[in-house]
Amino acid sequence: MATIYDVAGLAGVSPKTVSRVLNRDAPVSAKTRAAVEAAIAQLGYIPSSAARIMRSNRSGLVGVITGAISRSYDRYSGGGLPDMFLVQGIQRTMAEAGKTVMIADTGNRFGQAEALIRTFLEHRAEGILYVAEFHQEVNMPGLKPDCPLVLVNCFDRQDTPAVLPDDARGQYGLVKQIIASGHRRIAYLSLQPQVIASKLRRAGYRRALEEAGIAYDAALDLAGYPDYTNRSESLLAAVEKLLRLPDPPTVLCCGNDEMAVRLYGILRSRGIKVPEEMSVAGYDDHRSIAETLFPPLTTADLPYTAMGERAAQMLLDAVAGKALPPQPVVVGAGTVWRQSVIKPRAGRVG
Repeated sequence: MATIYDVAGLAGVSPKTVSRVLNRDAPVSAKTRAAVEAAIAQLGYIPSSAARIMRSNRSGLVGVITGAISRSYDRYSGGGLPDMFLVQGIQRTMAEAGKTVMIADTGNRFGQAEALIRTFLEHRAEGILYVAEFHQEVNMPGLKPDCPLVLVNCFDRQDTPAVLPDDARGQYGLVKQIIASGHRRIAYLSLQPQVIASKLRRAGYRRALEEAGIAYDAALDLAGYPDYTNRSESLLAAVEKLLRLPDPPTVLCCGNDEMAVRLYGILRSRGIKVPEEMSVAGYDDHRSIAETLFPPLTTADLPYTAMGERAAQMLLDAVAGKALPPQPVVVGAGTVWRQSVIKPRAGRVG
């Protein structure tokens, strides 16, 4: 393996000059730089990262802890989009900053987090990001890294810097736009009631109704269970309950886009046309679902990519010595309006 001394000898310069070319920390003439770079290319020389770390105390490495790689997405998780979208946002921002991302998967075992943090510290990671599967509270391990740590899609009670989705505003914006299109009987088929995102989205749903002067009707607000997403039988029972109401809804809002897929099938099996006879809205903007359904699905955007980018930038700021806010940073997104929601038919308004 070639060394810096081999490069210096071939280029006819000192090892210190080669170091200056590599680190760009001192002026070097264009002719000398070209000679050194040619020698590096000819010898296939690879600089020692260990030496660079010792000089600058900067490894250029960032650790990401996630379960996105080993996780099976054929099971209900309480979330919507795969958390790989969060990782993609992180990777994009870190690449632009010239950082290398090291990804460690938990294997769906939260207890692995401490060991993985320790491993990243051993490799002199400049910072660590912990990515959760869905919006949740976590209890991070007692080991406190001596480098910045940012939580993504989760939070703790130790004021660790965190980035979360604005679930309440997402549902609020969607329902507000549905109301503006002429609907007043708006049903909500939510996720599990104990899921944090479900609680926040229900608050957004009710806020939009209240601002529009529409009385909240508990009969239209059906708290879901895991099998709302995974079992069509439960969703079918909920839909039949809504359709039997004396004044049934004109639009059905789903807890996520996967639920909307099943709902399309249920409505069509009953001969109900979407959206002519019943409008449908989702949540997540899972484009592989929303854009391929017919009609394409109106939905709220779950801003996972933007959250990953924001968390990565926060970590970069922390590495640069900037203070991070103790309260979670909330990332919002808008409504993605497609063709599954239209104005109610004449005689069905409200």
